[in-house]
Amino acid sequence: MSAVRIWDLPTRLFHWALVVCVVGLVATGNVGGAWMNWHLRFGYAVLTLLLFRVVWGFAGGHWSRFGTFLYGPGALIRHLRGRSSAHERAGHTPLGALSVFALLTVLGLQVASGLISDDEIAAYGPLVGLVSNATVSTATWYHKEVGKLLVLGLVVLHVLSIAFYRWFKGEKLLGAMLHGDKALLDDLPSSRDDALSWLRAVIVLAVCAGVVYGIVSLGAPGF
Repeated sequence: MSAVRIWDLPTRLFHWALVVCVVGLVATGNVGGAWMNWHLRFGYAVLTLLLFRVVWGFAGGHWSRFGTFLYGPGALIRHLRGRSSAHERAGHTPLGALSVFALLTVLGLQVASGLISDDEIAAYGPLVGLVSNATVSTATWYHKEVGKLLVLGLVVLHVLSIAFYRWFKGEKLLGAMLHGDKALLDDLPSSRDDALSWLRAVIVLAVCAGVVYGIVSLGAPGF
């Protein structure tokens, strides 16, 4: 058994930054009032992180790339029957991959709807002036009544899954997302995790932040 670097540092930092931002979004959204300014800022941060993760899914370490956990129905069935291959268990499992894609999609929709939402009380998205009133109304309804519940549901499911694997299968998934390594019996490739890959991640993050700045500035000059 040897330690294999599964999650590179950029992926781990993305994960924990997203946790902080999602908690911030939920907290500030529920408090409302002046805290809605921070709600918007957390939303911009989440959008930046999501864009980063999409790019990193093609440019990141081996196990962070979408190609390593883009499974077909057969892999999912094997996993549910407890017959996954070593490769399918090392990074995101077939079931875990579904959770990842679902969370990225739901968070993306939540942030997108937030950009064109208006609560008519304390805050409105920076792009509300670019769409019709009907679109704003629909986006606001989705953001407050549907998307929020979907995000919370997926987060709870994610936490319960981690607990399940820890207590019933003896797999410490949380530890791997902290230090990046898993102790594996099989000879599997490690994710690249060095200074050059970190520099690449910083550049990708900066570009993604610039893209978000540009999007928000379309409806809010001087943001």
